[in-house]
Amino acid sequence: MRFVQYGGRDVLYIADVDVPEPAADEVVVRVKAAGVNPGEVAIREGRLHERFPATFPSGEGSDLAGVVHAVGEGVTSWAVGDQVLGWTERRASHAEYVVVPAGQLVAKPPALSWEVAGSLYVVGCTAYAAVRAVGAGPGDTVVVSAAAGGVGSIAVQLVQVRGARAIGIASPPHHDWLRSVGVTPVAYGDGLAHRIREAASSGVDAFIDTFGPDYVHLAVELGVAPARIDTIIARDAAAEVGAKTDGSMAATNTDVLTEMADLVASGRIVVPIAARYPLEKVADAYAEVEQRHTLGKVVLIP
Repeated sequence: MRFVQYGGRDVLYIADVDVPEPAADEVVVRVKAAGVNPGEVAIREGRLHERFPATFPSGEGSDLAGVVHAVGEGVTSWAVGDQVLGWTERRASHAEYVVVPAGQLVAKPPALSWEVAGSLYVVGCTAYAAVRAVGAGPGDTVVVSAAAGGVGSIAVQLVQVRGARAIGIASPPHHDWLRSVGVTPVAYGDGLAHRIREAASSGVDAFIDTFGPDYVHLAVELGVAPARIDTIIARDAAAEVGAKTDGSMAATNTDVLTEMADLVASGRIVVPIAARYPLEKVADAYAEVEQRHTLGKVVLIP
C-alpha cells in the first residue's frame, strides 16, 4: 500500500513491487495479517507531520505477523518457515512482504491466530505502557476511556491481570462484552462523572485515556492525582494538568511483546477482532477505524 501525498483515504493505492531482499541482520516476512491503527490515519492526513514526517512515496502499517521468507547475513535467531509477530518502523506492514530487523520479531505462540498476532504490537505495547504508567495494582480502581477500542480493550484486561479493578467507558452496545471480561461498564455522555462515582464507591485511583482531552480533565475532576493519569493521545491536556503521556514507544521492545503475546495465548487477555479486510480493501478498513466505534481491532489479511 502506498500514498504519494497527504490526504484522505482516496490517496491510497496498491503498488506492484519486487519482493524485497534482506540486508544484514534483517528478515523478510510473508505477511499473514497486519493491524490497522488510528495513528496511521493522522500520519497519512499530515496531522503529525512535525513529529512523524512522511517521505513519499510512503507505505503504511507497523503491526505484522507472518512466516519468515528469507533471512539476511548474520541472522541466526530466525530461519525460513518460522512463524513470527512483531513490528516495523518503516511504515511498511500493509503489504504481502516486509523487511524487518531481526530484533523486532518474536515467536508467534501456536495458540494465537494470525489476525490477533498481526494486531498485537501497537495495542499491546501501548496498553502495557499506560497500565505501567499509572501504577495499576491490587486494591486500585482504574477507569479507562474508549474501553472497547483497540488499546482500551486490552488495557481494561491488563489492569485486572495486575490485580486492579477496571471501569470501562464505552457505548452501551459494547457493555456486554466488557462485562464478559470482568469490566464494570459505564456509558459516556452527560452525567458521566456521576456514573463513575456511583460505580467506584471508594473512589478512582488511576485513569487511562485512549480517546481525547476531555477525559484527562474528567480524571482531574474525579480527584485522580496527575501522576496516575496517562493519556495516549491528548498531549496538550496532559501538559496542562501534569499527566503522563506514555504510549507504545515507552514499551516497545521484544520482552513486552512476548509477555503480551503469552498473556493472550494463555487466555488471560482476549483481543477482539472487529473486522478483517483484504489488502485491496484497505481504504474500507480505515473507514471503519475512523468511525472510532469499533470493538477491538481492524486487521488486513494480505
